[in-house]
Amino acid sequence: MSAKVILNPYSARWKARRRRPEVEDALRGAGVEYELVETSGPGHGEELARQAALAGYRPIIVAGGDGAIGEVLNGLYRANPEGVLGPLGVMPLGTANDLVHNLGHPLDLPAAARAIAGGRTRRIDLGMANDWVFGNNSAVGLEPVVTIYNERMVWLRGVIRYLVAALRAILAKPRWEADITWDGGTYRGPVSLVSVGNCPVTGGLFRMAPAADPADGRLTFVYGFAPTRRKMLTLLPRAISGEYVKDPAIHQEHTTRLTIKMSPNTPLQVDGELRAPSLESVTYRVLPGKLDILTPSLS
Repeated sequence: MSAKVILNPYSARWKARRRRPEVEDALRGAGVEYELVETSGPGHGEELARQAALAGYRPIIVAGGDGAIGEVLNGLYRANPEGVLGPLGVMPLGTANDLVHNLGHPLDLPAAARAIAGGRTRRIDLGMANDWVFGNNSAVGLEPVVTIYNERMVWLRGVIRYLVAALRAILAKPRWEADITWDGGTYRGPVSLVSVGNCPVTGGLFRMAPAADPADGRLTFVYGFAPTRRKMLTLLPRAISGEYVKDPAIHQEHTTRLTIKMSPNTPLQVDGELRAPSLESVTYRVLPGKLDILTPSLS
């Protein structure tokens, strides 16, 4: 059976729709036989992926950004919650393309198509936030507030939008009281952010979980409290490099399971998308070796 390509036309603010001919030319040039479908709205990619997996399409290819990848991963998981997912191919059409960047995969579409055609896979972990599977990153606290501002700023394009959204969120000076429990400890007290990474980089810029490794069977999370806007602003450039975790206010831990209760309620961000505008608690767990992703050959 041929591959199934699931293209999110909205990725990169509708640029993905205009790039559909590039995607198809690249796949044909690499000799990939495929059927292509476009998503029609939020959540549609999940259902299309579930149907494609149950119908036996191999591989399943997502053409879009991190949000589109997230939907497809969840569709694959709904179709096969107990087994290894994939093989999954990615034709990157997003703004940040965080997962592709973290895995060292090509952003160039012909090169991405050749990696898919080559058939070589890498097995990586996935994370789960309540009932939502993710490949790259999830967060409560400051990061989803950044996501909310990011979604509103339609007049900006590219990675700069993430940076401006982060500055606006910092100026709002959000604060929560948290009860956090993980494999190796607990924390109760104020937080500005809790960021949970399967991979290090999110938002195209920020190494929010710099020690994260998508193949170590663990999630890496960072929590901390910055009591003033000035403190938050001093941490922001260091979050780009990942050096912010060396600040005494910031703590980085590894775990297989993590529970967080927040007061007041917090939004939840998963793979760059707002998945809940307000919730009291979230449980994270790692799904070790859950995904086979098509990757460039070593030669």
